Amino acid sequence: MDRLSRQLTTRILDALKVSPVVFLNGARQSGKSTLVHGLVNVMGNKRQPVNYVSFDRATQMAAASAAPESFLTESEGKMIIDEVQMVPEIFRALKVVVDEQRLKEGPKANGRFLLTGSANILALPKLSDALVGRMSVMTLHPFCTAETINGKCTGLERILSLNFKRMSDRGLSITDAIGKSTFPELVLKTGKDRSIWFDGYLNTIMQRDVKMLSELEKISVLPNLLRVLATRAGNLLNDSEISRDVGLNSVTGKSYRNILKMMFLTFDVPPWYRNIGKRLVKSPKGYLIDTLLLCHMLDMNMEDIAKNKPDIFGHVLENYVATELTKLISFSDTKLQLLHFRTSDNKEVDFVLERPDGAVFAIEVKKSESVNVNDFKGIKELAALTPKEFIGGIVLYAGKEAVPFGKDLWAVPYHVLWQ
Repeated sequence: MDRLSRQLTTRILDALKVSPVVFLNGARQSGKSTLVHGLVNVMGNKRQPVNYVSFDRATQMAAASAAPESFLTESEGKMIIDEVQMVPEIFRALKVVVDEQRLKEGPKANGRFLLTGSANILALPKLSDALVGRMSVMTLHPFCTAETINGKCTGLERILSLNFKRMSDRGLSITDAIGKSTFPELVLKTGKDRSIWFDGYLNTIMQRDVKMLSELEKISVLPNLLRVLATRAGNLLNDSEISRDVGLNSVTGKSYRNILKMMFLTFDVPPWYRNIGKRLVKSPKGYLIDTLLLCHMLDMNMEDIAKNKPDIFGHVLENYVATELTKLISFSDTKLQLLHFRTSDNKEVDFVLERPDGAVFAIEVKKSESVNVNDFKGIKELAALTPKEFIGGIVLYAGKEAVPFGKDLWAVPYHVLWQ
């Protein structure tokens, strides 16, 4: 499954034409190395092959750490550097080398370096500031459902244009879809094999990656913190309560939670708000980067949750939609921000898509097979607050048909996400 084409490939190739450095980050095992290996022949040719190095290899890492500028300049032509966060010194050296190449070669210096990393360097200002204006940053997430069934990932475009004609569920139930929307190595695994994989995956991140990037006094707390966040998936984040649950003060707890975000294990969905005279909740909501990981941290089987634990499945389902929307946004040519909406009197919309021009689209998630007008209350509240900017809203549900509920309001089956 890891050889399937990735939707982000075209955007990476476009970025290489206009930026000296392209940084592809994302969770470990999301397919970054496989993707960039596939670009070697596209970036280079017989006269000037691409030099591929990985800092997962101790010798390469040691050489780059000892003399970063020489490491970058002694190899002529273009370079792909895998797991670049393991040598933080390389970023300052890249700034110097890129600036020199720009002076000598102008636009021909574009596309010279393609980097991958399993940590979000944008969370480390000392590293990311060195390449401001010189680097395009993209994130490769685990597979979305459409990628694994060779889809064209047009779900987001359908949603925003309210085009729900000729959709197909491709023979997938919602649990099937969640099972395919995961890390490449897990798509064909089930049950116990998934659990073993996740145990090894988390151990590598906690014992290796985190230790290389941060000096934490209580690194053993991180798995428990991740478990607490899993129990709260889709809820408003309260760092005081979360920290108390794992025995940390709120300042330390928040910094530890940020480590989990930096390692692409969790992510936040910020609140939507404007100065419109209405009291709105301004806390973010928290999610895990992968819904099978969420089930693993809950020590539950996804299929069992779907059948026997409807309340928990509601959170699992919302986590899945959050991750799918995040992935689809990363492929889109339209710049969109994923937000949530909640008023002080608890009218809410699970997800809001906002364009740079301020236009907003609302998405509510329901686990039921039917929808009624009350399910649109939060969406209508948002529409009333944004009469000029509101472009539509949908309720995702377990039914089979797309049904209109008024002007620009629809109940839409989950499978719109994997069109």
